[in-house]
Amino acid sequence: MVEQPVESVLRAFALLRELNRRRASSVKELHLATGLPKATIVRLLKTLCEAQYVTNDRRQGGYQVTSNVKALSCGYHGDPLVVEAARPWAIEFTRQHRWPIALATFEENAVVVRLSTIPDSPMSPFHGTINHRLDLLTRALGRAYLAFCSEGQRNLLLDALHLGEEERRANLAMLARVRDAGFALRDPMVEPRSSNTIAVPIMRDGEVLATIGMTYYNSAYSLSQAVATFVPPLRTLSWRIGESASALEARDSALEPAGEFRPAERP
Repeated sequence: MVEQPVESVLRAFALLRELNRRRASSVKELHLATGLPKATIVRLLKTLCEAQYVTNDRRQGGYQVTSNVKALSCGYHGDPLVVEAARPWAIEFTRQHRWPIALATFEENAVVVRLSTIPDSPMSPFHGTINHRLDLLTRALGRAYLAFCSEGQRNLLLDALHLGEEERRANLAMLARVRDAGFALRDPMVEPRSSNTIAVPIMRDGEVLATIGMTYYNSAYSLSQAVATFVPPLRTLSWRIGESASALEARDSALEPAGEFRPAERP
């Protein structure tokens, strides 16, 4: 007999995930985002507050997570080497350009955000994106992966999505445009429509290690301005991360002590 999951636990985690996306949330906002009944949300919030994972501060706009949620991830050590390589470069990019950077790696049928500089950005459209699964066909980080992975993998992934013939042709044409341009954009119908993401692949030996993207408010730049301003530094960022990942891998393979690592400057 297969045991059924505990619905209240699933609902509590769904609520925590939604709380983590915003600086503060009202019961109404959480109801609209999760579809949970308001009475259920109120009971779960009370429990989470008593467990000190959530606090309710009306001066800050409602319910928000506390620093205790960090303990929920402290046992996870699965970040790939590319994340370690990317972290200092991504933080430096955000300090220079102010907009947040996200790095995603492929997992099953999506890309998953493994690194974000939202805490280092004064202008992020999001509160938190770590571990968010992003669609391959509509999100910039997903499109960048699907466009630049091998043709064989691309076809397998499109097969798994069970697209109709016309939809498949349209998406293949979109991915070809991404490859020609060298970067991907988010589908304009994806929420929030007030922002956009520009993403590029991180390549090594013809394979996609990860994808990296910058998110900005549409009100700050026209699309042509954003592309002209940020695609070149994003490509440089991608190159630097790829070089750093290769050097870190070589270091680990040689079993050398891990000291301070200084990636080579781009010629």
